[in-house]
This record gives sequence, structure tokens and C-alpha cells, in this order.
Amino acid sequence: MSLEFTRRGFSLMSLSLSLLALPGTGLAAKPGYANPGLLVGPEDIEGRDDLVLIDVRKSEEYASGHIPGAMQLDPDAVASGHSPVTGALRQVTEIEQLLGRFGVTAAKRVVFYDDRGGFHAARMFWLLEYLGHRNVAVLNGGLKAWREAGLPLSTEPATNPETVFAAALSPRRIATAEDVLQRRSDPGSILIDVRPEKLYFKGHIPWAMNIPWARNLDPDGKFLPASDLRSHFAAFGVTEDRKIIMHCQTGLASSHSYAALRLLGFPRVQVYHRSWAEWGSDPDLPTTIG
Repeated sequence: MSLEFTRRGFSLMSLSLSLLALPGTGLAAKPGYANPGLLVGPEDIEGRDDLVLIDVRKSEEYASGHIPGAMQLDPDAVASGHSPVTGALRQVTEIEQLLGRFGVTAAKRVVFYDDRGGFHAARMFWLLEYLGHRNVAVLNGGLKAWREAGLPLSTEPATNPETVFAAALSPRRIATAEDVLQRRSDPGSILIDVRPEKLYFKGHIPWAMNIPWARNLDPDGKFLPASDLRSHFAAFGVTEDRKIIMHCQTGLASSHSYAALRLLGFPRVQVYHRSWAEWGSDPDLPTTIG
């Protein structure tokens, strides 16, 4: 089977299955968001056995109590342990094998959650979109939302039958240092540094605008309502007509703002996942202190 055929078949299958998660089908009908199916609530996953539900917390936290049926994925499982760039992704083939062990296929809806407002879940959300999976979501509010709904926890580990996961990479989801440099003087582009202000002022890319990722959330750790989220970004000139690249320290937090803009339907959003860990350590790349 040719690579071209595999990619086409994967995309068509994913597209048809992703329609099951659109508003009006009962999954994550969140009013106001352009892409409401990218978020789910506890009511959307309770008692479902047709999802791949993945808990992105440490193993000891998972063991102390998790959503029934959820499998555990260490937050750093997709990061390379051998790269000089902290947080850099493992090889695609390794990630394919990892996801296959969780039973991920184009035919399965995948939902990630954590207990940090989606901080770790969002990276997996972005990563699956980059790998070509088109039926992936984040549990809004994470484990806290599940508990507040009065739903039970389990201490029994869960598994799925292993599968073969085949990526169909989507380059429009990812950016490199070269991409950041090339768009430096492009008025139709904007670079967002999502780190806390303290880190930003210690050193940043000169043309990056600081919009900390945590401001995507309300006090309960859920994504802001669509109108508030849109207004928040618009105040910094982040609008749908612009090409947007975002970065953080090691490729985690930037995915959270990626998810926020995907919820709003922004069409051209990329993550520079090697982020400041790469940029700040390269003496040939421009930086600003303070």
C-alpha cells in the first residue's frame, strides 16, 4: 500500500468519524465555540466504553484514583530523553508505537485529561492533531470537574487491546525556529510567548508577545467562555486573519493556548514545540532580556 493511499484513507476515515463529535450529536455541545467538539464534560464520557480515555498524570496520582476506564500516560512519555533540547518530542515512529499500545486508531475518539487545567492534556491534544488524528478532545476542568460532578473514581488500572497507529503528519500544526525567523517582519503573523511574565522578562524572542497560558482559564480551571476567550486574545491583536505561532519553555504550555485558539476556530495556528529551550540556548538566535 502506498504512503499516499494510506494518508488519504486515514484522513477520510478520521473525517467521517469526527462528524460524530459535532454539536447536536450529544458530545460536548459547548455553545459559542467554533469547534465545541474539542472539549468534553464529565457527562460526555461517563459510562462510555467506545472512547480511548487517557489520564495524563504521574503513575502514583493515577493509582490513587482516576476516572473509570482511563489509562495512564506519564506527562513526559512523548518527550525524548536523549535530545539536547529539553521537552523535544520523541521520534514519530516511537510515538506511533506508544499510541498503539493505548489502542488509538482513526476509528476511536480520544479524550485526554489531567488535574492542571489541561496543561498536560493539551500537549497530547496538539500532538494528536499534528499526527493527523481528527477526533481528539480534552476534558474541560479535568479530574476536578469529574469529582465536582459527584462521579466515582477507580483504582483499578485499565487497558485497551493494542493496535497499529499510523500517523499522517500535518505540518501546518508545527513550527520550527526557521519558521519563527522567516515571519519576523510579516505583519500578518504574530508570535506568542505563553510563559509567565517572570520567565518572559528573564529572556524572550524580541518580537514575541507575552500572553500567559493560564489566562485561558477561569477560576475553576476550565477554559473561558468563547466570548471571553476571544476578547482576551483580541486585546493583544490576536485575530483569526493572522498566522499565529506560539511557544513556551519546553513545548507544554504553548499547546494549551493552541487548544484555546482551536476552540475559537482560528485556522492558522502552530506550536513551536522546541520553544525557548532551543531558542534561548542558541547564541546565533536573537534574544531580549527584560
